[in-house]
Amino acid sequence: MAKGHSFLSHRLHSLLGVIPIGLFLLFHLTANFQATRGEEAFNSTVGLIESLPFVLTLEFIFIYIPILFHAVYGLYIAFQAKHNVGNYSYFRNQLFLWQRLTGIITLIFIVWHVWETRIQKALGAEVNFDMMADILSNPAMIVFYAIGIISTTFHFSNGIWSFLVHWGITVGPRSQRIATYFTMAVFVIVTYIGLRAMAAFI
Repeated sequence: MAKGHSFLSHRLHSLLGVIPIGLFLLFHLTANFQATRGEEAFNSTVGLIESLPFVLTLEFIFIYIPILFHAVYGLYIAFQAKHNVGNYSYFRNQLFLWQRLTGIITLIFIVWHVWETRIQKALGAEVNFDMMADILSNPAMIVFYAIGIISTTFHFSNGIWSFLVHWGITVGPRSQRIATYFTMAVFVIVTYIGLRAMAAFI
């Protein structure tokens, strides 16, 4: 029974990491990428998102609650898991380790980013181009955000590989090898979008 519960929790954890959390990450970075077109384009995109009906309710249901479960169970996995030396290659075991480390880094980054944006908005600040430009006017924040973005995109990209395995989509060595190449490409593309968006505020 315990093993069955653990199996289902792992599958739910991996699913939430891709849907809806992963989809939101792609949406969020794409929205931020509008900053490369200028301040007005970014502010218009933010204004459009903020004008959506029930936006706060949607954020809690499809973003905050899934992230909370994913983070709590992910921390449990990070501190309980052992390397799969007998099951996977050295390379895959290194990714297994980095998946846990980037999960912790990503959680810290998300909490800080929410504090600097959504919480400040709740306290009366306006989320716009100037807010992000002000945050990134600090060189230390540039480094922090760069590490946070890279960590998040790696965790998401490599998490896709785990999702495909846990859900029985990639079973054999060949399909898992193809999935590795695919997720590496996703990592490069999504990281570029994130870092390019960040650079637009500097």
